[in-house]
Amino acid sequence: MKTVIITEGISALAESTYIFDLYQTKVKACCGCWSCWLKTPGRCIFNELDTLYYHYINAERIIYLAKVKKGFISSELKAFFDRMLPLYLPYISVKTEECMHVPRYSHYPDVEFYYEEEFETDREREVFENYIKRTFYQFYSKLIVVKPLVACDKVEEVN
Repeated sequence: MKTVIITEGISALAESTYIFDLYQTKVKACCGCWSCWLKTPGRCIFNELDTLYYHYINAERIIYLAKVKKGFISSELKAFFDRMLPLYLPYISVKTEECMHVPRYSHYPDVEFYYEEEFETDREREVFENYIKRTFYQFYSKLIVVKPLVACDKVEEVN
């Protein structure tokens, strides 16, 4: 399986993929206990994402189908992003004059992030897209595509 789709109640048409719907699985917010680094390295004390972590790190690409709420990501997606911390080591490196967590794995998937639009100005859209790109840059994704959902006719299977 090379593709993982993470969605917020938006249907995805793709076969041979792992689909994770943030509306069907309640992702608990990170409690800041650092257990994912100190007590159970690479694993969160909350276990609802264990299977997803495995598929995520072994995927070639991750496709997000997200809803924009008041010009930003939803609280469900923000909690999900925060809970990606176990995929990185508890150390900081300084690259390109910025601090980043040290990667735990040698490979991180490419990302396609499609969103339902809800912006009042082009500047708001630009800020949103830059935030998403920076997030996945920090997640060590090499190829990062951020586009409105209308730009995604269908999700095609990658072999």
